[in-house]
Amino acid sequence: MAALEEEDILDDEHLHSVLSFPPEVQEAIEQVLPSTDPLDRPDFNPVEYINTLFPTEQSLANIDDVVGRIHLKIRKLDDEIRTVVRGQTNVGEDGRQALEEAQKAIQQLFAKIKDIKDKAEKSEEMVKEITRDIKTLDHAKRHLTSSITTLNHLHMLVGGVDALSNLIRRRQYGEVANLLQGVQNVLEHFHKYNNIPQIKQLADSVKQLQAEAGQQIIQDFEESFQGPAAKYGPTNQNMLAEACYVVDVLDPRVKRDLLSWFVKIQLSEYLVLFGESQDVAWLDKIDRRYAWIKRTLVEFEEKFGRLFPVSWDVSERIVVEFCEITRKELSKIMARRVTDIDVKLLLFAIQRTTNFEALLAKRFSGSTITGEKTKPVTEATAPVASNPFEESTNPFETDDSDTGTTEANPPSSQPAKPQQSPFFGIIAKCFEPHLNIYIESQDKNLAELMERFQQDFKQNGIPKVETDESSIILPSCADLFVYYKKCMVQCSQLSTGLPMLGLTKTFQKYLKEYSQKILMNNLPKISSQSSITSASGLIQSILKEGEVTKFTPAEQCVVCSILCTAEYCMETTQQLEEKLQEKVEPSLSSKIGLGAEQDMFHNVIVHCIQLLVQDLEGACEPALVAMSKMAWQTVDAVGDQSGYVTSITSHLKQNLPNIRDNLAGSRKYYTQFCIKFANSFIPRFINNLFKCKPISTVGAEQLLLDTHSLKTVLQDLPSLGSQVLRKAPASYTKIVVKGMTRAEMLLKVVMSPHDPPQGFVDNYIKLLVDTDANELQKILEMKGLRRSEQNTMLEMYKARRPAPSAVHTGEPTASHHATTPATPEQEVSRIRKLEKLIKKRL
Repeated sequence: MAALEEEDILDDEHLHSVLSFPPEVQEAIEQVLPSTDPLDRPDFNPVEYINTLFPTEQSLANIDDVVGRIHLKIRKLDDEIRTVVRGQTNVGEDGRQALEEAQKAIQQLFAKIKDIKDKAEKSEEMVKEITRDIKTLDHAKRHLTSSITTLNHLHMLVGGVDALSNLIRRRQYGEVANLLQGVQNVLEHFHKYNNIPQIKQLADSVKQLQAEAGQQIIQDFEESFQGPAAKYGPTNQNMLAEACYVVDVLDPRVKRDLLSWFVKIQLSEYLVLFGESQDVAWLDKIDRRYAWIKRTLVEFEEKFGRLFPVSWDVSERIVVEFCEITRKELSKIMARRVTDIDVKLLLFAIQRTTNFEALLAKRFSGSTITGEKTKPVTEATAPVASNPFEESTNPFETDDSDTGTTEANPPSSQPAKPQQSPFFGIIAKCFEPHLNIYIESQDKNLAELMERFQQDFKQNGIPKVETDESSIILPSCADLFVYYKKCMVQCSQLSTGLPMLGLTKTFQKYLKEYSQKILMNNLPKISSQSSITSASGLIQSILKEGEVTKFTPAEQCVVCSILCTAEYCMETTQQLEEKLQEKVEPSLSSKIGLGAEQDMFHNVIVHCIQLLVQDLEGACEPALVAMSKMAWQTVDAVGDQSGYVTSITSHLKQNLPNIRDNLAGSRKYYTQFCIKFANSFIPRFINNLFKCKPISTVGAEQLLLDTHSLKTVLQDLPSLGSQVLRKAPASYTKIVVKGMTRAEMLLKVVMSPHDPPQGFVDNYIKLLVDTDANELQKILEMKGLRRSEQNTMLEMYKARRPAPSAVHTGEPTASHHATTPATPEQEVSRIRKLEKLIKKRL
């Protein structure tokens, strides 16, 4: 009985244990038997399920019904399980029967496959027996055809060798060329039979005939061109022309030796006429060298143009050899007489040489140099140099071949040289070791050009602007970059190596000199203004025209012109750097940089803007001093804007249009000027506000009105006095609004009553952002409070100083909200009246 109870307990525990399946099994069950019943979920929680059935105590009244439904559901599940188990028993028996039938079918299939395989092997044996005789006949036919072909080739080779020997002996070169090519083609079929003595003997005979033909043809040429009648040309040109076709079939060495000998014969006179000891060998008579080769080529074409095949390019070979000899001879003679070379002579020789090389590039393709067949360079196919600059005033916009007519840069009649032709520089390379003379000459010419620029500026000043929309750019900077272009183009034609680096250093040197001597040294100086102690006398002086020391309109024009010129130079220098990097060899491109020179011109721009700002501030300074000297404690009524505001506005309206017109082409720098002026003027104005002490409440109201008027003027400063009203840039407007709003808040703090002190301090913290004890003390001094009252308020401020977050955001702290007293009605009314008065005045 105890054992039975223990077994029941174990069964009961087994029934109450949670049955868990692996995730893949659970997923398969959900796909086959989808269910929304919470009892079927793998994460079923009995407690939660019971709570859903009986959410309240009142629902427990239906517990019997719920238990009945559960029992009914359990009985249904038991019936379903019982049915499934019985069905699985029958399925197992059916499965065993199906498995036995499948095994029998597989055995039958294996038997049929083995039978088919045996029949296929017997069929294959039958096919082999049938085709064995056919294959034997096919092999016999192939070998017979090959034997007949080989015998035919052997017959042709034997006959060809005999015929070649007779034709070469009779110098019938026309037939020799065709027959020799055929014999060589036939001989290629016997390469695999070279081990047979008879075949090897025939191959050796062909090689011997080729060697004999080559020697005989060279002897025929030598006899024809080295005799008394050689000057008038050979009489057997037809035979020699046919011999050239034989040479094409022979070893390439024969053609190379023949052409080398012939070219030397054509240039033998040149070596004698232009030897180192001859007067015509020097650079001043370099034209005669090129005139001689032109005449020689014309004579050669007339006499022997039809003698050689066109594919041999004999004229080009003569020219190439002439260029090689000329370069070597010029190098030797210049090394011996280096002290006799001056820049004028050097550039004369270079110009004549480059012109000659350009002529050769048009006439010949250069295939004998490069080994590639290309078309000659013509004016129609020559590459056009791209414009490195977009502006129409840019000196590089024209074609690079336009080198001008200066002594250091003689004019060239040739267009820009296409670098792909191998003839460019083939002779001019010899001048590269002496290009330091050219660089030194350019240095001297640029030094003279700087002196001329300085004299022109002193005598003529800046040019007059013909239109209102154009910027005043000094013509000297355009002249400088035009000269730079000429030097760069000419130097790149001479060499793209180290001389280009030397020329770049020269460019850098005179860019620095131009920025210093022409731009910085010609900026007007700001003179110090005499101090005026009397406030009334100061106001009277600034109201008079011409009493304030400042830049004249002409001086302002000079500063703006230099600014625009520096901007032009900065942009042009950047593109000059890009052009130099394109011209120089790729390996040296990284060594060219004009970034320091661009920064130098940018510094000139910054200095010009600073001068304009200082000048405009200087014109406004007397008015600010007059403001600080006025007796603001005696002001008893708020009227129109004060005289110092009118004076400042007058000076701004007088100066801004002139500056804006002169910077019409440099709007971004005009905007920078306005921003820098606002950043400088507003703090200075606030500092002068602090000097207005003591000040009454009515005086503070008048100052607030003046501040608002200045704020309006400053907001419209970029378009002040212009017929076309443009909205000021957002960056500028933000600076003005922020600075002048702080000045207004300062005055509102001054206007607020200081009793009670605690309320005054809290009002100061509320109205102003980034408060400071020193600033508070200045405000207290403006109100004219006693030292004891100031100390009391400063102590209160230090005790109630807001947290950093509140200072940053301008929001009062919680303690401030708790302690700030209400503003008196009298103060609120006074501020509202003042705001209405400001709106009415505006």
